[in-house]
Amino acid sequence: MKKTKINKTVFLTGATGNMGWAGFQELYKRKNRFNITLLARPSKKNRKLLAPYADDPSVKIIWGDLLNYNDVLSGVTGADFVLHVGGMVSPQADYYPEKTLEVNVKAAQNVVRAILEQPDKDNIKAVYIGSVAQCGDRLPPVHWGRTGDPVYASDYDKYSVSKCIAEKIFSDSGLKWWVSLRQSGILYPAIIKKMDPIMFHVPVRGVLEWATIEDSGRLLANVCEDTVPDGFWNRFYNIGSGPQYRLTNYEFEKRLLGALGLDIEKVFEPQWFATRNFHGMWYLDSDRLEDYLHFRENLPVDEYFRRMVSKLPWYYSLARLAPASLVRRFLKKLTEVKDLGSQYWIKHDPDRVKAYYGSLEEYRSIGSWPMIRPGRMEKDKERALESGEAVILNHGYDTSRPIYSLSEAEIEKAAVFRGGHFLGPETGIGKKGTVFEWECEHGHRFTATLEYVLLGGGWCDVCDIDGIRSHVTSRNRFTWQVLSGQCLE
Repeated sequence: MKKTKINKTVFLTGATGNMGWAGFQELYKRKNRFNITLLARPSKKNRKLLAPYADDPSVKIIWGDLLNYNDVLSGVTGADFVLHVGGMVSPQADYYPEKTLEVNVKAAQNVVRAILEQPDKDNIKAVYIGSVAQCGDRLPPVHWGRTGDPVYASDYDKYSVSKCIAEKIFSDSGLKWWVSLRQSGILYPAIIKKMDPIMFHVPVRGVLEWATIEDSGRLLANVCEDTVPDGFWNRFYNIGSGPQYRLTNYEFEKRLLGALGLDIEKVFEPQWFATRNFHGMWYLDSDRLEDYLHFRENLPVDEYFRRMVSKLPWYYSLARLAPASLVRRFLKKLTEVKDLGSQYWIKHDPDRVKAYYGSLEEYRSIGSWPMIRPGRMEKDKERALESGEAVILNHGYDTSRPIYSLSEAEIEKAAVFRGGHFLGPETGIGKKGTVFEWECEHGHRFTATLEYVLLGGGWCDVCDIDGIRSHVTSRNRFTWQVLSGQCLE
């Protein structure tokens, strides 16, 4: 008698958001192999969006909330995979920072708790979606990075704080199978519609390795396939669509506006953009995730931008007919929005001026477009890396070796590089998921796994994760590399 194949069950949070929806669509294409459970808030918009799947036996919809433990428990029960994508993101996160902190942290706690309460907890694989925001400000010359680099938040970025805390909840949870995939900026057609004051929080000389929405959806489905080896799990990865999607922020804006027939230098003033205190980097290691999950479409970036524009409503093509002065007046109003507008800060918020510009004097010294556009960086993206001139941060230990092979002395050396000490217990060395005690440069004692500290780049959670410039000292050579712009031995 032929044995009936039993489909795996995937519990997906955040399915009505951008990345979650793309992941759901990819999983749904494979519904002959997967049963899909979704947790969604019972809003009118969500009910309309998910209505076509209400009677599909391969899809189970739980109408509830990530903050309600019983709702999360219902989704986790019976799942083989838990894809935790849901939570608050920008721009809502910028308008409601404390709510973002509450939602994103509590949701992670609920998901982990629900998995640990399952009788088959050691058979459930959990995927947490982290964020590039966890890398903090990485302006040149430290704009090349990898997992294991310092984890911290830029000032005023509660979203990043929430993602740092939530990620540690997973990595230090005791789950047998977990992974954190740190999502970058996502390219999708509706991004062109996103006109918000936070667009000016992004330094034009900053960088980002973007991920397309299609690639992001594929990786969520691919991570649930049988082809993923055991060695993939219990680690951290950066999500990126590859070398051609490494753009300076100036180049990104130029391509995006150019697709609408607009010129960045005619509709924006350079002073509107912050010069620091954001996040983003070009990845040294995003190919590692591609090697495991094979999710990239590898579409040329110019073609991808054309495809994005082709999916927009027809009236967006009229943007090229609008006088640049009219567009500039519209955009200037965004810079004056209370609390979040960059020009509002200049008049009313000296603390944010210091955080995002350095000082009022530095703001006033910002030159014209020809003086600040990062043209050479665009042309020579790989040159500094290939020549060895790029600043690659030191992690304080031999990263070519498995962390479980490190001796107590080698772990202590890594802790000293971070300004502190490794306190043990020695008996846990070499065992996956062991929670150790550590001490930071300020004498705070805290607990964390070796995975979190060495593979993830995390450190003291007694100190604030944000505001590192106010509490990190040169004793912490690990993080000081970011502030000083040079690799330290």
